[in-house]
Amino acid sequence: MNEEILINVTPQETRVAVMQSGVAQELHVERAASRGLVGNIYMGKVARVLPGMQSAFVEIGLERAAFLHVADIWEERASGGGNGESGKPAQKPIEKILAEGQPLLVQVVKDPIGTKGARLSTQTSIAGRMLVYLPQDPHIGISQRIEDESGRQLLRDKVQQMLPADEKGGFIVRTMAETATDAELLNDLQYLRKLWQDLRAKSLSSPAPSLLYQDLSLAQRVLRDLVHDNTDRILIDSRENFLKLQAFARDYTPNVLARLDHYTGERPLFDLYNVEDEIEKDLARRVELKSGGYLIIDQTEAMTTIDVNTGGFVGGRNFDDTIFKTNLEAAQVIARQLRLRNLGGIIIADFIDMETEDHRAAVLAEFNKALARDRTRMTVSGFTQLGLVEMTRKRTRESLAHVLCESCPTCGGRGQVKTARTVCYEILREILRESRQFSAREFRILAAQVVIDLFLEEESQSLAMLEDFIGKPVSMQAESSYTQEQFDIVLM
Repeated sequence: MNEEILINVTPQETRVAVMQSGVAQELHVERAASRGLVGNIYMGKVARVLPGMQSAFVEIGLERAAFLHVADIWEERASGGGNGESGKPAQKPIEKILAEGQPLLVQVVKDPIGTKGARLSTQTSIAGRMLVYLPQDPHIGISQRIEDESGRQLLRDKVQQMLPADEKGGFIVRTMAETATDAELLNDLQYLRKLWQDLRAKSLSSPAPSLLYQDLSLAQRVLRDLVHDNTDRILIDSRENFLKLQAFARDYTPNVLARLDHYTGERPLFDLYNVEDEIEKDLARRVELKSGGYLIIDQTEAMTTIDVNTGGFVGGRNFDDTIFKTNLEAAQVIARQLRLRNLGGIIIADFIDMETEDHRAAVLAEFNKALARDRTRMTVSGFTQLGLVEMTRKRTRESLAHVLCESCPTCGGRGQVKTARTVCYEILREILRESRQFSAREFRILAAQVVIDLFLEEESQSLAMLEDFIGKPVSMQAESSYTQEQFDIVLM
């Protein structure tokens, strides 16, 4: 299925939409004030070692210290295994590897999310167009998306022959290298080695903490990572950035150059393709299905839950058929929503209960087929005994909702507020509490209009009883700026 990529650039932010058949499939947002950190390499300083958690906090110059687990300390894994293979756990406890105040070369592997600091690794990797350089890992890996075994071995042999005799690192061959020439592969290899040498030299003279290497901007990463053979064109609505991307493409992605196009229309690019409307929909909790059913998507710090409901769909021959068709449609929409919203971590999908094993198998197959279009690594565990589909999707950057939204100041992110009656009773208890602590002539309630109205009407008897009990008058004042839960008791 052919794609178009739309790039909307303003001085404040860059937004990217990946379109298929005129419908948005992925959305990416990068703001100048809070640019993503994944891929950045820092000279950090160990701030605190936590033996009980086998982890350390490392200062890298951000608002919060970053987090480093012992399993992400590459030197220890390499020395423990002795063969440079990745995935080896550290053989020593972290307190014998790191000490407070120690300088340390680290790379960000996960952006800060919510209250959590960035996640670090001491295994560095630098991505090029066709190769990923692993300076500390002397093996050559091939992208899993290259499925032809003979082609995989040919690429491995090519890269192996290009390596200098003194090379101690290794490479991962990216999907784009499958059709690359030997000259292109060699240029990418030499560029990445030179970049690492410069970075190492810079690390020897840089104070800790300091930034040594910053990953490409979002627009440049689009040309490096998102463009493939089925991408028809890339539309950029900023002439200045169009020229910058042309220059970048000439040097690093020449096969993309012909597909770059400057959008000059009067109507905003995202309006023309209805992307603005799609962004609004993707911030909503409820997602409508064409059949009349709907999804409810709830994102929490621990996991994301997706509930499938039939809603008003009654189109099947029988109830089982209706459920089956709703679940089939939901499987496709859920896969698209995961990409659009950039949801990661643990994800639980609660499809409508199906009686037959054939229906469950068909829905799971449809779900896996839809997920196959996703570039992000994930695992799907299938249906549990409770009829839920458990899966994980790699989370490296903030979700779309976390980038564009914040917790509601009125409800504190709960998604609901206390009723006016609940607030009334809280006020009565607070007046009783303060009457026992302070000697006042009068108590005045400052609250939202809806709360004051309740005191004047249905709860007027409750307020009168309190006045009689404490022997002091209570007056009221409506405050238009107060939320429903907000109130103050003034002692007169």
